[in-house]
Amino acid sequence: MDLPYRRAGTGAPVVLVHGYLGGSAQWSAQMAAFSATHDVIAPDLPGFGQSAFLPGASRIADFAAAVMDCVDRLGIETFTLLGHSMGGMIVQEIAARHPGRIDGLALYGTGPLGLMPDRFEPIETSMARLKSEGVQATADRISATWFRDGTAAQGYPTTRDIARLAKPQAAENALIAMRDWDGHDALWRIDMPCRIIWGDQDRSYRWPQVNALWAGIPRAELAVIPGASHAAHMEKPDMFNALVQDFLDTL
Repeated sequence: MDLPYRRAGTGAPVVLVHGYLGGSAQWSAQMAAFSATHDVIAPDLPGFGQSAFLPGASRIADFAAAVMDCVDRLGIETFTLLGHSMGGMIVQEIAARHPGRIDGLALYGTGPLGLMPDRFEPIETSMARLKSEGVQATADRISATWFRDGTAAQGYPTTRDIARLAKPQAAENALIAMRDWDGHDALWRIDMPCRIIWGDQDRSYRWPQVNALWAGIPRAELAVIPGASHAAHMEKPDMFNALVQDFLDTL
């Protein structure tokens, strides 16, 4: 599966993996920042963004395989991974399966359990509303929950427009993939430098999920962004970018 991707910069490779209803375009500020020191690659997961023409996966392991295929196609042997939300589940899967290829791991707004117990709404509710309301209404509604200021947030229109690109089958399958995934048993195998980044007002991944990562990954460290929600990289990009760049500089 040849995933479309965005790429910028030179240096040690960094792969950015977006989450549910996301796309590579959401990383524009990060690509601009990190490409000064690194080779930054941002694939579009199957069924989303520039990959909307591809069938969506219904297992986190299949998303992980698609990302690895993209990296292998580019001839990259070792790299740093940053995953957001569902993308955080995907990069946990990659790190557990291919630890020797991962220089560092950044887990952002994510957790070790796909069936998020304290999510703004149960996944089954999201699945039912997706079927009854369609992708566009779902994209508009869920994107708003990712910002502290909802639809009034500066980054909301961009995020909403990216989310609207998703195909119905991909949006539904990704919810199934998250619902059925549990990464708790693999946390001990994630034995590389790891930075966990979390906005303290995140309504998708609450503190128990973040704490489980922090406690379960042997070399994990935690950075909390105050006054930010699930899309902290758009709400407070300077702070987010500084935390990621600081991590990259230590590797």
